[in-house]
Amino acid sequence: MGEERKGGGGGEEAAAAAARAAEQARELQDAAAALLTRTRAEEEALRRRAAALQGELRRLRKAAAHADSDKVEEDLDRATCLITDGDVASLLPSKTHGAFLKMFLGPVNLRATRKEVQLKVKEEYNSYRDRTALLFLGFPVILLFLRQWLWNGCFPALPVQLYQAWLLFLYTTLALRENILRVNGSDIRPWWILHHYCAMLMALISLTWEIKGQSQPDCARKQRGVELFLCWAIMQGFVMMLQNRYQRQRLYTRIALGKAKRMDVVWGETAGVEGQLLLLCPLLFLLQGFEGYVGFLLLRTAHTGVIPEWQVVVCGILLIAMAIGNFAITVDTLMVKSRFKAKMKKSKGKRDLDTCPSATGSSPTDSTGKA
Repeated sequence: MGEERKGGGGGEEAAAAAARAAEQARELQDAAAALLTRTRAEEEALRRRAAALQGELRRLRKAAAHADSDKVEEDLDRATCLITDGDVASLLPSKTHGAFLKMFLGPVNLRATRKEVQLKVKEEYNSYRDRTALLFLGFPVILLFLRQWLWNGCFPALPVQLYQAWLLFLYTTLALRENILRVNGSDIRPWWILHHYCAMLMALISLTWEIKGQSQPDCARKQRGVELFLCWAIMQGFVMMLQNRYQRQRLYTRIALGKAKRMDVVWGETAGVEGQLLLLCPLLFLLQGFEGYVGFLLLRTAHTGVIPEWQVVVCGILLIAMAIGNFAITVDTLMVKSRFKAKMKKSKGKRDLDTCPSATGSSPTDSTGKA
């Protein structure tokens, strides 16, 4: 009987403890719900204020376009910088996700509200570009080496198609990451994302190239298009490695000087890397010229009947289009950068304006630009 009473007392205590825990859970739920309600109400009020101020700044900037006053422009730039580059930026309406993201991920919200999450996304993007640049350079070098020393001047189909499939995967993942970065505030120019769409299409089409290897007569001549494409890829990979190194040093220098935040797309030259810029810009123009030349050669080989496949024609057109677009956007960005630097020299508020990101978007050599 004593054991029964003891067991019954233990059961009553457990039931009372469970009831207390349930009551505490309900209280905690009510407190959390009240907190979230207050937070949402306060956040919504701040969002309305931020949107109203952003609209007011646009109106004032249009009105000040005819005023020709450096002081007015400096104040507007400073205000724009604070709301687009500070904590207020998370309250502004995010950029539309676009059809590409919706096609792959559906109608989900990809905007990170916490700054550290946004920084993590960008750091991972930079690391991914560093890793893939090595493969971009190494893969075609190995293929061309094996073609000369092991495959008797003719590519087997499987290694080339594996490389083309990897390119399709690479450009797809880069386009996804860049679209997510744009949603989270990085000012990547739309052209560089469009460039990756074109590269995705080119990689997909190149997967359908008929590569018969040594089984076809005169295979080395008929594989000229593949050889040209791999030579372009080697140069592209080399420039990507230099570009990534330049961009990292440039951004970190501006962060150390207090002129940029880690999520910024950097803007304006800094001491310590201008020598690299003098090397990188000619390489960018050389790459764009070579890209267009390879596209022209592909069209020529298709026209002469050496490689009559339609895939070669489309890839040649895409390479020429990407070369022209890259050249135009590079020249435009360098001209804008030159005007921006001239404005900074005249500005009395240079130190404050240096923290503002450019309204014109990324350059071909910034932390999110492309070769």
